[in-house]
Amino acid sequence: MAIRAIRGATCLTANIAEEMNDAVAELIDQMMIRNRVSSAQVISILLTGTPDLTCAFPAAGIRIHGLTDVPLMCAQEMNVVGALERVVRIMAQVETDQERSEVHHVYLRGAEVLRADLFDDSGQSGQSGKDAQGA
Repeated sequence: MAIRAIRGATCLTANIAEEMNDAVAELIDQMMIRNRVSSAQVISILLTGTPDLTCAFPAAGIRIHGLTDVPLMCAQEMNVVGALERVVRIMAQVETDQERSEVHHVYLRGAEVLRADLFDDSGQSGQSGKDAQGA
């Protein structure tokens, strides 16, 4: 069994706690489903939010999802001029038998633009495991 990192991001339409909780819960759910990971395999999760998100901690959406015994850490993204707004990013460290190239990183609700290299013309996830700076 190896330790792998699964990346993901989602965008909010507004700085509203309920939307953040829903978006983060949806994102972690999809990350776990697409990578066939159970809650017992999750080691820890790092969450970041862009500086314009002040309504709630993104970790609350993870707790609502039911991952109550997983260590979580929230941080603020760098405030880069021209960067995509209202973005929550997740990096989950998990135990899995998957090779690094088999890991499916998940980008939802407009965050797909952060990792266009992972998606084909139809918006479907293509290659996995490749990483780009700043995503």
